[in-house]
Amino acid sequence: MHASPPEDVPPEDAAPDQAAPEVGVGPWVGAWPSGDRYDPELLEHGDRRNVVDAYRYWSMEAIVADLDRRRHPFHVAIENWQHDLNIGSIVRTANAFLAAEVHIVGRRRWNRRGAMVTDRYQHVRHHETVEALAAWAAEAGLPIVAVDTHPASRPVDAAPLPRTCVLLLGQEGPGLTEAAIAAAVEHVHVRQLGSTRSLNAAAAAAVVMHEWLRVHAPVG
Repeated sequence: MHASPPEDVPPEDAAPDQAAPEVGVGPWVGAWPSGDRYDPELLEHGDRRNVVDAYRYWSMEAIVADLDRRRHPFHVAIENWQHDLNIGSIVRTANAFLAAEVHIVGRRRWNRRGAMVTDRYQHVRHHETVEALAAWAAEAGLPIVAVDTHPASRPVDAAPLPRTCVLLLGQEGPGLTEAAIAAAVEHVHVRQLGSTRSLNAAAAAAVVMHEWLRVHAPVG
């Protein structure tokens, strides 16, 4: 896989002897295309955002509207008690796999750096507590699937994930709280064969989301 350009990384974070690569496209050449989806500012000045080529020159609102027509029926929830650096990366992955929504449980403020601005295109909802998330999920008819190396969990590829569900992830290190584990109706983990006790939270989230995609949205 090739890395996407970090559009929100400040220049001072770049190596002093390395020029930042130019990404995206410059101003539109020739007659402008017609249609409400195009942003005149981007057509005039160029589009340097971290978006796929199909969305070049589109306004943010038009991109979100197009994504909304195609989003998958799984949600991703993340406990946020320790301002975990992984949260932004999980939001970015949820955007990549076209999750319906991301739910932040606990602190309202979360570390957005790893999201690489993808939170502009991804619906994000906040819940004060796990109980509040569980109440919302019950009303929406969505079972909660805990992603954690809990004794009651099964390998995520051992049986299909529910098509409509909330994938609930915990903090780096402590994992899910007991309240989160109790709120889940299913518990899954990613198979591990090495010596490490646990996977990075963002890596585990990516594996589980891709497993949902493999089962419920296969290519072709």
